[in-house]
Amino acid sequence: MDPRPHAPACERNRDPILAVLREWFADRRRVLEIGSGTGQHAVHFAAAMPWLEWQASDVADHLPGVRAWLDDAQLPNTPAPLELDVLQPQWPEPGADAVFTANTLHIMGWDGVQAFFRGVGRLLADAPGGTLVAYGPFNYEGTFTSDSNRDFDAWLKARDPRSGIRDFEAVDALAVAAGLRLVDDVAMPANNRCLAWRRPG
Repeated sequence: MDPRPHAPACERNRDPILAVLREWFADRRRVLEIGSGTGQHAVHFAAAMPWLEWQASDVADHLPGVRAWLDDAQLPNTPAPLELDVLQPQWPEPGADAVFTANTLHIMGWDGVQAFFRGVGRLLADAPGGTLVAYGPFNYEGTFTSDSNRDFDAWLKARDPRSGIRDFEAVDALAVAAGLRLVDDVAMPANNRCLAWRRPG
């Protein structure tokens, strides 16, 4: 039995995301992925961008699956995954100059989203050109971009009232407070977006 967890969405979205990451991570050296989930993205992106060290991380329950993917791939640029909950007071300090996250901001509560951006701000504070790329669905001016996103948001809230699709403007304000400036907003398949922010310098 394959110990590696599989998420069909990762197979579908990995190449469109990779096209964005190739641009914004071209001059980066170490990426912290927050919320690595199954581990599929970590392996795919690390293999495609060998100049990067790709540091996977997630809460403890997801680490066995991430490790299974990393162990199977045996890539030289994927160190052991870190345990990271965005709400923990102290984050690991992997010396990253970039952060990536996919499909996490609508899963965590708003307190988690706020903690995420505070933590990323601290992590990238000393990294000139420090870059954050976040993938997922977002609302604009409080409006859903599709009926499917509205339905997805209702499903999320039924499962956990604290979760839900985030407003781009609110998320961008957190990024600005963390010292980041929006540099790209790319439309992706299935009514998702890839948002990229950078530290000046």
